[in-house]
Amino acid sequence: MSIFGDYSKYYDLLYRDKDYEAESRYVDALIKKNLPNARSMLEFGCGTGRYTIEFARLGYLVHGVDLSESMLVEAEEKSMGIGDMRFSCGDMRSARLGEKFDVVAALFHVLSYQTTVQDVLSALTTVKEHLRSGGIAILDFWYGPAVLTQQPKIRIKQIENDRLKITRIAQPEVCADENIVIVNYDAFIELKKEGRIEKISERHHMRYFFISDLSLILDIVPLKILSIEGWMTGLKPDTDSWAAVAVLR
Repeated sequence: MSIFGDYSKYYDLLYRDKDYEAESRYVDALIKKNLPNARSMLEFGCGTGRYTIEFARLGYLVHGVDLSESMLVEAEEKSMGIGDMRFSCGDMRSARLGEKFDVVAALFHVLSYQTTVQDVLSALTTVKEHLRSGGIAILDFWYGPAVLTQQPKIRIKQIENDRLKITRIAQPEVCADENIVIVNYDAFIELKKEGRIEKISERHHMRYFFISDLSLILDIVPLKILSIEGWMTGLKPDTDSWAAVAVLR
Protein backbone atom coordinates (compact mmCIF):
# COMPACT_ATOMS: atom_id res chain seq x y z
CA MET A 1 0.00 0.00 0.00
CA SER A 2 1.20 3.53 -0.71
CA ILE A 3 2.29 5.54 2.30
CA PHE A 4 -0.28 8.11 1.18
CA GLY A 5 -3.11 5.59 1.10
CA ASP A 6 -4.65 6.43 4.46
CA TYR A 7 -4.99 10.16 4.06
CA SER A 8 -5.26 10.61 0.30
CA LYS A 9 -8.80 11.95 0.81
CA TYR A 10 -7.38 14.70 3.05
CA TYR A 11 -4.29 15.42 0.95
CA ASP A 12 -5.63 18.41 -0.99
CA LEU A 13 -6.85 20.08 2.19
CA LEU A 14 -3.47 19.59 3.85
CA TYR A 15 -1.73 21.26 0.92
CA ARG A 16 -4.32 23.81 -0.14
CA ASP A 17 -1.81 26.59 0.70
CA LYS A 18 0.73 25.21 -1.79
CA ASP A 19 0.83 27.38 -4.92
CA TYR A 20 0.74 24.69 -7.60
CA GLU A 21 -0.05 27.25 -10.29
CA ALA A 22 3.05 29.36 -9.62
CA GLU A 23 5.25 26.28 -9.21
CA SER A 24 4.00 24.83 -12.50
CA ARG A 25 4.77 28.10 -14.28
CA TYR A 26 8.28 27.93 -12.80
CA VAL A 27 8.76 24.40 -14.14
CA ASP A 28 7.31 25.50 -17.48
CA ALA A 29 9.97 28.23 -17.63
CA LEU A 30 12.69 25.63 -17.01
CA ILE A 31 11.27 23.51 -19.81
CA LYS A 32 11.07 26.41 -22.25
CA LYS A 33 14.65 27.39 -21.43
CA ASN A 34 16.00 23.91 -22.16
CA LEU A 35 13.51 22.43 -24.64
CA PRO A 36 11.31 25.19 -26.12
CA ASN A 37 9.20 22.90 -28.34
CA ALA A 38 8.35 20.35 -25.65
CA ARG A 39 4.76 19.16 -25.77
CA SER A 40 4.42 15.76 -24.09
CA MET A 41 5.11 15.16 -20.41
CA LEU A 42 5.27 12.15 -18.11
CA GLU A 43 4.78 13.02 -14.45
CA PHE A 44 5.80 10.50 -11.80
CA GLY A 45 4.24 10.84 -8.36
CA CYS A 46 1.33 12.85 -9.73
CA GLY A 47 -0.75 12.28 -6.57
CA THR A 48 -4.16 13.91 -6.79
CA GLY A 49 -3.24 15.62 -10.06
CA ARG A 50 -2.66 19.17 -8.86
CA TYR A 51 0.50 19.67 -10.97
CA THR A 52 -0.91 17.53 -13.78
CA ILE A 53 -3.90 19.80 -14.21
CA GLU A 54 -1.74 22.93 -14.21
CA PHE A 55 0.59 21.47 -16.84
CA ALA A 56 -2.39 20.51 -18.99
CA ARG A 57 -3.66 24.08 -18.72
CA LEU A 58 -0.24 25.24 -19.91
CA GLY A 59 -0.73 23.17 -23.06
CA TYR A 60 1.17 19.96 -22.28
CA LEU A 61 -0.13 16.47 -23.05
CA VAL A 62 0.41 14.90 -19.65
CA HIS A 63 0.47 11.30 -18.45
CA GLY A 64 0.40 11.16 -14.65
CA VAL A 65 1.65 8.06 -12.82
CA ASP A 66 1.30 7.36 -9.12
CA LEU A 67 1.67 4.38 -6.81
CA SER A 68 -1.49 5.23 -4.86
CA GLU A 69 -4.74 4.11 -6.48
CA SER A 70 -6.75 6.26 -4.06
CA MET A 71 -4.76 9.34 -5.08
CA LEU A 72 -5.44 8.55 -8.73
CA VAL A 73 -9.17 8.33 -8.07
CA GLU A 74 -9.00 11.90 -6.74
CA ALA A 75 -6.93 12.97 -9.77
CA GLU A 76 -9.37 11.46 -12.27
CA GLU A 77 -12.35 13.12 -10.61
CA LYS A 78 -10.93 16.62 -10.44
CA SER A 79 -9.38 16.58 -13.93
CA MET A 80 -12.51 15.73 -15.92
CA GLY A 81 -12.98 18.20 -18.76
CA ILE A 82 -9.66 19.99 -18.16
CA GLY A 83 -6.97 19.79 -20.81
CA ASP A 84 -5.34 16.67 -22.26
CA MET A 85 -4.22 14.24 -19.56
CA ARG A 86 -4.44 10.64 -18.48
CA PHE A 87 -3.44 8.67 -15.43
CA SER A 88 -2.14 5.23 -14.57
CA CYS A 89 -0.92 3.38 -11.50
CA GLY A 90 2.76 2.54 -11.40
CA ASP A 91 6.04 2.61 -9.50
CA MET A 92 8.72 5.07 -10.60
CA ARG A 93 11.35 2.40 -10.04
CA SER A 94 9.87 -0.12 -12.44
CA ALA A 95 7.18 1.43 -14.66
CA ARG A 96 7.54 0.84 -18.39
CA LEU A 97 4.82 2.53 -20.42
CA GLY A 98 6.17 1.76 -23.88
CA GLU A 99 6.17 5.47 -24.78
CA LYS A 100 8.68 8.28 -25.01
CA PHE A 101 8.07 11.85 -23.81
CA ASP A 102 9.64 15.25 -24.33
CA VAL A 103 9.71 15.84 -20.57
CA VAL A 104 9.73 13.53 -17.56
CA ALA A 105 8.97 15.27 -14.27
CA ALA A 106 8.92 14.10 -10.66
CA LEU A 107 8.01 16.92 -8.29
CA PHE A 108 7.30 17.56 -4.62
CA HIS A 109 10.34 15.47 -3.64
CA VAL A 110 9.33 12.22 -5.34
CA LEU A 111 13.02 11.47 -5.92
CA SER A 112 13.67 11.80 -2.19
CA TYR A 113 11.20 8.97 -1.55
CA GLN A 114 13.71 6.68 -3.28
CA THR A 115 15.70 5.82 -0.19
CA THR A 116 18.39 3.35 -1.28
CA VAL A 117 21.03 3.79 -3.95
CA GLN A 118 19.38 0.97 -5.91
CA ASP A 119 16.00 2.72 -5.63
CA VAL A 120 17.49 5.95 -6.96
CA LEU A 121 19.31 4.15 -9.77
CA SER A 122 16.13 2.28 -10.76
CA ALA A 123 14.03 5.46 -10.68
CA LEU A 124 16.51 7.42 -12.80
CA THR A 125 16.79 4.53 -15.24
CA THR A 126 13.00 4.63 -15.59
CA VAL A 127 13.23 8.35 -16.31
CA LYS A 128 15.81 7.77 -19.04
CA GLU A 129 13.78 4.92 -20.58
CA HIS A 130 10.84 7.29 -21.11
CA LEU A 131 12.73 10.25 -22.57
CA ARG A 132 12.80 10.77 -26.30
CA SER A 133 16.15 11.70 -27.86
CA GLY A 134 17.01 15.20 -26.66
CA GLY A 135 14.28 15.14 -24.01
CA ILE A 136 14.75 16.53 -20.51
CA ALA A 137 13.90 15.49 -16.98
CA ILE A 138 13.01 17.84 -14.14
CA LEU A 139 13.35 16.43 -10.63
CA ASP A 140 13.30 18.20 -7.28
CA PHE A 141 14.78 16.74 -4.10
CA TRP A 142 15.90 17.47 -0.55
CA TYR A 143 19.30 19.17 -0.71
CA GLY A 144 21.73 17.64 1.77
CA PRO A 145 23.77 20.71 2.82
CA ALA A 146 20.58 22.58 3.75
CA VAL A 147 19.01 19.60 5.56
CA LEU A 148 22.11 19.05 7.71
CA THR A 149 22.60 22.77 8.37
CA GLN A 150 19.00 23.58 9.26
CA GLN A 151 18.20 20.20 10.86
CA PRO A 152 14.63 18.90 10.56
CA LYS A 153 12.37 20.09 13.37
CA ILE A 154 9.06 19.06 14.86
CA ARG A 155 6.31 20.82 12.92
CA ILE A 156 2.62 21.19 13.65
CA LYS A 157 0.18 22.08 10.88
CA GLN A 158 -3.48 22.89 11.39
CA ILE A 159 -5.95 23.44 8.60
CA GLU A 160 -9.70 23.18 8.26
CA ASN A 161 -12.76 23.66 6.11
CA ASP A 162 -16.46 23.49 6.88
CA ARG A 163 -16.35 19.69 7.29
CA LEU A 164 -12.92 18.91 8.71
CA LYS A 165 -10.21 20.18 10.99
CA ILE A 166 -6.82 18.53 10.62
CA THR A 167 -3.95 18.78 13.08
CA ARG A 168 -0.81 17.09 11.78
CA ILE A 169 2.34 16.64 13.83
CA ALA A 170 5.58 15.81 12.00
CA GLN A 171 8.40 14.42 14.14
CA PRO A 172 11.67 13.79 12.25
CA GLU A 173 14.53 11.38 12.93
CA VAL A 174 17.81 12.04 11.11
CA CYS A 175 19.74 8.95 9.97
CA ALA A 176 22.90 10.75 8.89
CA ASP A 177 24.82 7.58 8.01
CA GLU A 178 22.12 6.71 5.45
CA ASN A 179 21.35 10.25 4.15
CA ILE A 180 17.76 9.73 5.29
CA VAL A 181 15.24 11.58 7.44
CA ILE A 182 12.36 9.53 8.81
CA VAL A 183 9.34 11.77 9.27
CA ASN A 184 6.77 10.37 11.69
CA TYR A 185 3.34 11.86 10.93
CA ASP A 186 0.42 11.79 13.33
CA ALA A 187 -2.69 13.38 11.84
CA PHE A 188 -5.82 14.02 13.91
CA ILE A 189 -8.87 14.56 11.72
CA GLU A 190 -11.88 16.13 13.42
CA LEU A 191 -15.06 15.28 11.52
CA LYS A 192 -17.21 18.21 12.52
CA LYS A 193 -20.62 16.89 11.52
CA GLU A 194 -20.05 13.46 13.06
CA GLY A 195 -18.46 14.89 16.19
CA ARG A 196 -15.56 12.46 16.23
CA ILE A 197 -11.81 12.42 15.66
CA GLU A 198 -9.82 9.98 13.53
CA LYS A 199 -6.08 9.44 13.90
CA ILE A 200 -3.76 8.47 11.07
CA SER A 201 -0.08 7.66 11.61
CA GLU A 202 2.50 7.23 8.85
CA ARG A 203 6.29 7.06 8.54
CA HIS A 204 7.86 8.73 5.51
CA HIS A 205 11.49 7.93 4.72
CA MET A 206 13.09 10.82 2.83
CA ARG A 207 16.52 10.72 1.23
CA TYR A 208 18.54 13.92 0.94
CA PHE A 209 21.11 14.32 -1.81
CA PHE A 210 24.46 15.96 -2.31
CA ILE A 211 25.32 16.95 -5.86
CA SER A 212 28.39 14.72 -5.76
CA ASP A 213 26.51 11.49 -4.95
CA LEU A 214 23.66 12.31 -7.33
CA SER A 215 26.21 12.94 -10.09
CA LEU A 216 27.79 9.52 -9.56
CA ILE A 217 24.44 7.76 -9.99
CA LEU A 218 23.56 9.88 -13.03
CA ASP A 219 26.87 8.88 -14.65
CA ILE A 220 25.78 5.23 -14.41
CA VAL A 221 22.33 5.75 -15.97
CA PRO A 222 23.60 7.88 -17.85
CA LEU A 223 21.89 11.27 -17.69
CA LYS A 224 23.61 14.64 -18.01
CA ILE A 225 23.05 17.47 -15.55
CA LEU A 226 22.08 20.63 -17.42
CA SER A 227 21.50 22.68 -14.26
CA ILE A 228 20.79 22.44 -10.53
CA GLU A 229 19.28 25.34 -8.63
CA GLY A 230 17.36 26.13 -5.49
CA TRP A 231 13.66 25.45 -5.99
CA MET A 232 11.86 28.55 -7.30
CA THR A 233 15.00 30.69 -6.93
CA GLY A 234 17.02 30.44 -10.14
CA LEU A 235 20.12 30.55 -7.94
CA LYS A 236 22.80 28.03 -7.02
CA PRO A 237 21.52 25.91 -4.10
CA ASP A 238 22.96 26.72 -0.70
CA THR A 239 22.32 25.96 2.96
CA ASP A 240 19.00 27.83 2.74
CA SER A 241 17.81 25.67 -0.18
CA TRP A 242 16.02 22.76 1.50
CA ALA A 243 14.58 21.88 -1.93
CA ALA A 244 16.68 21.89 -5.09
CA VAL A 245 15.73 21.05 -8.66
CA ALA A 246 17.80 19.33 -11.34
CA VAL A 247 17.30 19.58 -15.09
CA LEU A 248 18.74 16.52 -16.84
CA ARG A 249 19.19 15.33 -20.43
